[in-house]
Amino acid sequence: MPSRLCRIPPLENNISIADTVLASPAAVTNQTLSRNTKAVLHLSHRDEPEVPPGTLYAQAAKRLRPLDLPCLNALRGRRVILASASPRRRQLLAQVGLTNVDVVPSDFAEDLDKSKYTAIEYVLETAQEKCRSVYKEEIDSDDEPALVIAADTIICSYLGGIIEKPLSFRDHVDMLKSLRDSEPHKVITAVSVMAPLADGAAPGYASDTHVEETIVKFDKTVTDELIESYVRTGEGADKAGGYGIQGLGTILVESITGSYDNVVGLPLRGTLKAIEAVMFPEEAGDEHDIVL
Repeated sequence: MPSRLCRIPPLENNISIADTVLASPAAVTNQTLSRNTKAVLHLSHRDEPEVPPGTLYAQAAKRLRPLDLPCLNALRGRRVILASASPRRRQLLAQVGLTNVDVVPSDFAEDLDKSKYTAIEYVLETAQEKCRSVYKEEIDSDDEPALVIAADTIICSYLGGIIEKPLSFRDHVDMLKSLRDSEPHKVITAVSVMAPLADGAAPGYASDTHVEETIVKFDKTVTDELIESYVRTGEGADKAGGYGIQGLGTILVESITGSYDNVVGLPLRGTLKAIEAVMFPEEAGDEHDIVL
């Protein structure tokens, strides 16, 4: 099967960075690195980058593409939608190279009856409803999306109860005190992705989901004064559980077991695996192209 990825093109004047270093190490300047590493941007993950060894390696290597995977390369230059207004999720996607993402928040009411679902069922169904609502809205637009990504994150107490966003200053303080004084809690994120099928075969799209749990333990020595001081910053007011581990909220946490980015709001490896599954649904068993 032909590779989907572009092979490395010839470097300028057919001289590689390594050749330049061997000829004259002093001749390698920032301009040289900038000019020649443009070609490295088209590397396949199966190729070894042509960057100089030794002290110049770090400078040259940092100019490479953030992450080179078939599923991400297939999306370059195409429309990707994040069905969430969360800046944290957008930042996480940018870390893997999905920087030009359209943010189209879902209008799903997120009002499922929690009494009818387990915590995992609830967060998964919410993520899927978010994804479906945006996909249906955008698929017939003039700029059809190549991929829609949605996610939902909830906090569960050690007893299994779903913890919502705080409703007031006092509720916020009490929520964090409860998390401190109780057994470790769980952060559960569900990811749902959808992509149209090129052949239009029923149902016309490929979809996949991923659910991940991370256990978070608050530091029991955190004082009431510190909790109230944190609440006054306003940082956790818009977050389930009332804290943000990626910000000041980290001062409340003793340890986590599991994925850090899951606590932030988007488990990256699980999300990439779901993207891979919908971008290449016909090749799920092809070890040569599926790399995650």
